[in-house]
Amino acid sequence: AVCVRVHSFPLSMLFSRTCGRVASAIARPACVARISQNSRNTQLASGQEDVFASPHHDPSKMREERDQNTNRAFSYMMIGTAGFAYATAARAGVNDLLHSMNPSADVLALANIEVELSGIAEGNSVTMKWRGKPLFVRHRTADEIADAVRDDNADLRDKEPDSARVKDPEWLVLLGICTHLGCVPLNYAGDYKGFFCPCHGSHYDTSGRIRKGPAPLNLEVPPYAFTGDGKMVVGVDSLE
Repeated sequence: AVCVRVHSFPLSMLFSRTCGRVASAIARPACVARISQNSRNTQLASGQEDVFASPHHDPSKMREERDQNTNRAFSYMMIGTAGFAYATAARAGVNDLLHSMNPSADVLALANIEVELSGIAEGNSVTMKWRGKPLFVRHRTADEIADAVRDDNADLRDKEPDSARVKDPEWLVLLGICTHLGCVPLNYAGDYKGFFCPCHGSHYDTSGRIRKGPAPLNLEVPPYAFTGDGKMVVGVDSLE
């Protein structure tokens, strides 16, 4: 036989424990509130800031901050608009200044010169002034033309065929400025009987191409056009 011992608790003891727990739960918030109040009173008495006070919001200050933000945004917008207007005006002023510096039509017309070709015999050359620069106009002989064409296949520093440098094989038109340091070359001189710059020894052939010396490029060919009546206009590529 198995014996089971049952322990029974008096109802009075159970009721007493339950009531104690309920009372403790009810009393705890009140105790906490009393402690907080005591701490607040101690802080106020010592002159410290009341950390237990509810946060205070001043509607006037909030409105003032909002107005300041609005004014700041408006100021930024006005500064940006003014800056854009100033940049636009400055750009227009610079464009007007640049256009005013361009030569007018009458000045450009005076910048073109007319050359009378009938006065230049074959084998001769004339030196003129065009836009403040020396201008060479040479009436080439048949031998000079043949030499220039033959040297198209030579080892040229600045490769350019003679046909690309003349509009009429008999007439060679060049700016008389050495491409090394801007000196004025001599006509019918040098190793190639074209042009020679005595300053630093640059030799050009009968097409004005650099063949020897320090110059890096050929003599420049200016724009020009034949009028058809034995004259040439220097300064334009075409008379049309």
